[in-house]
Amino acid sequence: QLQQKIICPGPVTCLTASPNGLYILAGVAESIYLWEVSNGNLLAILNRHYQDLTCLCFTDDSSHFLSGAKDCLALVWNLYSVLQAEPSQIPDPRHVWSRHSLPITDLCCGFGGPLARAATASLDQTAKLWEVSSGELLLSVLFDVGIMAVTLDLSEYHMFCGGMDGSIFQVDLCAWPVQRDRTFQTERENGKVFKGHRNQVTCLSVSTDGSLLLSGSHDETVRLWDIQSKQCLKTMNHKGPVTNAFIVLAPANMFNPDGKPSVPLPKFSKHLHGTESNDEQGSEGVTLRLGLHQQESGESYLEKAEKMYAQMYSTREKNLVGDQEHLTIQVSELEEEVSTLRKINKNLFDFSARIITKPAK
Repeated sequence: QLQQKIICPGPVTCLTASPNGLYILAGVAESIYLWEVSNGNLLAILNRHYQDLTCLCFTDDSSHFLSGAKDCLALVWNLYSVLQAEPSQIPDPRHVWSRHSLPITDLCCGFGGPLARAATASLDQTAKLWEVSSGELLLSVLFDVGIMAVTLDLSEYHMFCGGMDGSIFQVDLCAWPVQRDRTFQTERENGKVFKGHRNQVTCLSVSTDGSLLLSGSHDETVRLWDIQSKQCLKTMNHKGPVTNAFIVLAPANMFNPDGKPSVPLPKFSKHLHGTESNDEQGSEGVTLRLGLHQQESGESYLEKAEKMYAQMYSTREKNLVGDQEHLTIQVSELEEEVSTLRKINKNLFDFSARIITKPAK
């Protein structure tokens, strides 16, 4: 079901969508292109890398995104700062991570929004763990081979790194003693290596329950592993090198043969602010407006959002008032019960005291 063919200014080296579904990022040469999905507008072109992009990823709350390139740099961007920047200005990234000495090959971001931890992999045979909020380097692990893929499990107890020789390494993030610089020695940690691929591992993904690991490789196979036993459960063959594979929760629409996309995608513009001129020329681009839109009411989307939030907060306040009344009733009932128990306790004490102090006959 091809909805829209998007012509980009050059070969796309990496692509990702925000978890909330509102934005799309693409790496074209050394530039990052940011589109808005609802109307196809090109919102920003970021030129802070010096060589071709290799990987992009969003934080789970879509507030930040990370970019890695062949210039050995990994950059952390605040999405709202990028959107609010003037067209003539190039926004600055929030952090610039320059501790790798060879090209970045993969990025992975954990959970927690701006407080999350992110992992980077590089051809310099290291995988590094960073804190997005402060930009601090938390861990650096040195391997025997270049690392092509990295991912974290949901609980962030382990970091999985795919090597150029086909090996997959499991790094314990909660190992004791805590060391910022660590060397992964394969001969000493045989129980933490997945062996089966015959060529470089290009992608890794962990299931939500943390029990399964999916890996893709240039040996034209995708393998499903049991993390606990390190055994390969299933091998899926392809007719060419596997460049990307990941585990995703299947939407219900996938199992419905008659299911079709409900909202058509608009044409994505190639140039910044190109949609205004296109509208004036009467182009055939599809314009998607969220919610009920009336042409005569000049109400902006921000005003509508403020109204919606006001309704939400008023409803919440009503709920809080109702909860407060209910809480007051519960407190009065509990106070009555406490006073009754005190009376019973006093009667028991008086009865026991009379028996104990009663003179013997």
